[in-house]
Amino acid sequence: MSIVRHGVTQRYADSAVHAGTVYLVEVPPDLAADITAQTQGLLDSVDRLLAQAGSDRQHLLMATIYLADMADYAAMNAVWDAWLPAGCAPPRACLEARLADPRMRVEMVFTAALAQD
Repeated sequence: MSIVRHGVTQRYADSAVHAGTVYLVEVPPDLAADITAQTQGLLDSVDRLLAQAGSDRQHLLMATIYLADMADYAAMNAVWDAWLPAGCAPPRACLEARLADPRMRVEMVFTAALAQD
């Protein structure tokens, strides 16, 4: 089976699709923003990446969320909860982690199924 990669750079791809499954990782586009804006910007990017790969948030299979500080948990969840369609919440883990850039408040990893016609 083939692998389709989108947004490939030397170090990473924006997403990869294999056997009907989309894999992607996203970070906030604005590292100067607070947790609410970082989460919203990240999820807006996830919508674009899922669409590019042939999926959408209704087809999420799994999510892992990394927070630089668990004190941001409630604010991040407020954005997350508003973003998810009713009845489509995937299995999810949320962890505190030291992220690659100290300005980064959140990073997310997703697995999704391709949307069917």
